[in-house]
Amino acid sequence: MLRISQLKLPAGHTEEQLRDRLIKVLRISPDDLISYTIRRQSVDARKKPEIFYVYTIEFDVKRENAVIRHMKNKVQKVSEQTYRIPDHGTEVPSGRPIIVGSGPAGLFCAYLLAHSGMRPIVLERGNSVRERKKDVERFWATGILDPDSNVQFGEGGAGTFSDGKLNTLVKDHAGRNRFVLETFVRFGAPKEILYQQKPHIGTDILIDVVESMRGRIIELGGEFHFRSQVTDILPEEHAVVVNENEKMSAGPLVLAVGHSARDTFEMLFRHDLPMEAKSFAVGVRVEHLQKTIDLSQYGREDRGSLPAAAYKLTEKLKNGRGVYTFCMCPGGYVVNASSEEGQLAVNGMSYHDRAGRNANSAVIVTVSPKDYGSDHVLAGIAFQRRLERNAWEEGQGKVPVQCFGDFCSDRLSKDFGRIIPSIKGKFTFGNVRHIFPDEISESIAEGISAMGRRITGFSDDDVVLSGVESRTSSPVRILRNENFESKISWIYPCGEGAGYAGGITSAAMDGMKVAEAVIRKYAVPESD
Repeated sequence: MLRISQLKLPAGHTEEQLRDRLIKVLRISPDDLISYTIRRQSVDARKKPEIFYVYTIEFDVKRENAVIRHMKNKVQKVSEQTYRIPDHGTEVPSGRPIIVGSGPAGLFCAYLLAHSGMRPIVLERGNSVRERKKDVERFWATGILDPDSNVQFGEGGAGTFSDGKLNTLVKDHAGRNRFVLETFVRFGAPKEILYQQKPHIGTDILIDVVESMRGRIIELGGEFHFRSQVTDILPEEHAVVVNENEKMSAGPLVLAVGHSARDTFEMLFRHDLPMEAKSFAVGVRVEHLQKTIDLSQYGREDRGSLPAAAYKLTEKLKNGRGVYTFCMCPGGYVVNASSEEGQLAVNGMSYHDRAGRNANSAVIVTVSPKDYGSDHVLAGIAFQRRLERNAWEEGQGKVPVQCFGDFCSDRLSKDFGRIIPSIKGKFTFGNVRHIFPDEISESIAEGISAMGRRITGFSDDDVVLSGVESRTSSPVRILRNENFESKISWIYPCGEGAGYAGGITSAAMDGMKVAEAVIRKYAVPESD
């Protein structure tokens, strides 16, 4: 197998044109090309409005050595990187593994454990993904919140009601990243995610993928229990309490609870499980017309066959804080992502086609334990709750929105300009500025204004802000050792909620790492 990079074609090209270009560059006859696979596709917009796709291609040819010689250093010989589940250890577990949470970390942990014969039991406080979808849509339509089945809780985790972005900055030498993408494709995701520079699935497809993965885990001997919240742990008995009244014996216990499991963090604190407060970020959702972003990134409002344009911006402010965009959703929606009564949080999501009229992203400010007003390990949660309570009060339960010009002038908006919010859930005018401490509000205003010098229209007065974006990552970290174990050796903190990931792919990869640690330590549990 050989690889060639920097193969460039104009946007809108056909598959046949890509194949012809490869043959021409390699200087071979069509019959000499046995097969080829796209390994990476990125967009080159440096000469906009002329836009190109740039490819890395892996291919098989006849007379491979001859191609290597005449292409000199332009092609490389590569070998297939195959992920491998480790061999089992010898310690006999006291029971089947229990996984708490069925977000990407819990789901991929269960998937590997099921493939290794360990028949995991997954406990999920929310509903199955299809029932959960009904719960979420009911909340958006009526404002009636189910605190256990919502945008944050339920099968698939918080990432199910998001853009479904799959890019990650995690270094990967074991093939886990590729395994995650290939697994998503195996269960219904589009094959393009295997090579796109910024792959995404979308909420509509993620629901089917999650449901299909669950079906396979069950076929391999796993179990899923929905509406089953772990409300206590019994360290001396090697057991957990479910829904406050049912005791379940556990082998290894994987805590893949997600970043919003505040009551679980409080329960673990009562058991003196070592945790630490960590930094995260808070801010607003900002909406622009998608055609404004397309014009900036592509040099034209009509993008044709190109995907809805995205951006990623960062600014360093004079006060020392960082402001940056996060979870950018081209052609997407702002969503009411609340999970507690009397408090309100927002997030962003897209469907697979990213066909909405607006682009949105979070514009967030870094906060650290020194901002929380206390040195308590759970002070970050209290800080989040204060902001979310302020947001709820500003909108009286609806998502508060404000035009950027009014945010800067500290006044309520009275009407919208060109940009009409695309929000899942009820919204109303509120003073978004008042949600935050003054320094954070000033940082948001300064950051968006600076970003407007990089994307024309980004800081226009009629740009719509909504708040509060407070669930960017976990405000705590559950400590674990090099074997992924907590102080209680049979408990394995895992994923974004435990403080070890930041997005769908990195959470899934962390779930795999924890599963590998469990497999290396334990033998297959005996059958019931």
